Formats: sequence, C-alpha cells, structure tokens
Amino acid sequence: MSTHGPRLRGRHSTLSALVLAAAFAFPASAARADLIDLTPCNTSVLRLPFVPWADVASYELSPGGDFEQPSWALSGGAQRASGSEPHAATGKVGNWSLTLPAGSSAQSPPTCVDLRYPTVRFFIAGTGSVAVSLVIGSSTVPAGTAVAGSAWLPSPIIVTVSPALATASGGTAQVSVRLTGASGNPKVDDVFIDPWNRG
Repeated sequence: MSTHGPRLRGRHSTLSALVLAAAFAFPASAARADLIDLTPCNTSVLRLPFVPWADVASYELSPGGDFEQPSWALSGGAQRASGSEPHAATGKVGNWSLTLPAGSSAQSPPTCVDLRYPTVRFFIAGTGSVAVSLVIGSSTVPAGTAVAGSAWLPSPIIVTVSPALATASGGTAQVSVRLTGASGNPKVDDVFIDPWNRG
C-alpha cells in the first residue's frame, strides 16, 4: 500500500510558519499565567485513522465529518452521495460520502479549536481537486488544496491557522471547515481534525 496521499498545493509553507509562530510564541510560563488557556475545548473521541499511511497522530472526526447524517451546509451542487471510503477510518465502513463538483462547497458545523488543533485531513477520490479553508465568524482563511486520484486515499496533512485564530481570540475559537470543489468532480469522506499535543 502506498504511504503517499494526494498532493498538497497552496500556502503550506507560509501557513506552517504562521502556525509554528503562533504555537510557540507563548512560553510555558505565560501559559501557566493563564495568558492562553491550553485546556482542551473539545473532548471528542480520538482515533488513529491514518496509521496505514505512516501517520501515527491522533485525530477526532469533525462534526458530521463522516456524512452519515446531513449536518453540513451544502451549496452550488455539493451533495451527499451513497458510498464511503473503504478503509473504515471511523471504526466502520459508512454508507455516505460527499461529492463536490467544481464551484460547489460544503461547510461543517462549528467546532471548538485551541492551540492544539493545527491540521485537517480527510479521504478523497474521483477527479479534480478540493480547496480547504477555515471559517471563523465572517472570515475565511485558505489552508490548502488536495488533489483527487481514482482510489480513495488520505489527503495531505493540511496545516491550518487555527492556533493563530485561537491565540487571537484568547485561546479558543469556534471554527468551521469549508471544502470547495476547485476542479473536476472529487468525492470526500471522513474529515478529521488533529488535536496537536493533546493529553
């Protein structure tokens, strides 16, 4: 089995630098002084969905991220479709996924993020590509683009600016994941968030 998922395009280097700067800008003493609240703001079940692809990080499923229930806001032709990624990343093979034809978009319900939430990863197949953004309030921040292949494979590890957003809002923030069909007719399933260094 290949250990490489679809390619990542976009502002990966810039956002990586921003995330690292935000994550390490506050020393442990500052955290202990309660300048930044490092208490986890989301207590969802953690999984290891990407171990077969040499990613041993723990992730949690984003709200409605398995698409088994219609909880995401869909527009421009995005829709739930029968069929699921076959790797049982959530613990079992599901019955639904999401199709994102070019120009369509889907947005998750908001979830709480903090300095421990820097990455998003999901399964993608079909044709074309999907752009990933974070939405906080009225702001939308691009995070990267995943390119689909013919088989279901994990997206790249997409670094987000959630640590910077959380820092700017006092340690935590309500953030939604937005997926936009950039080209072709990609399919997406099982959208996960990585709670960095959560213990």
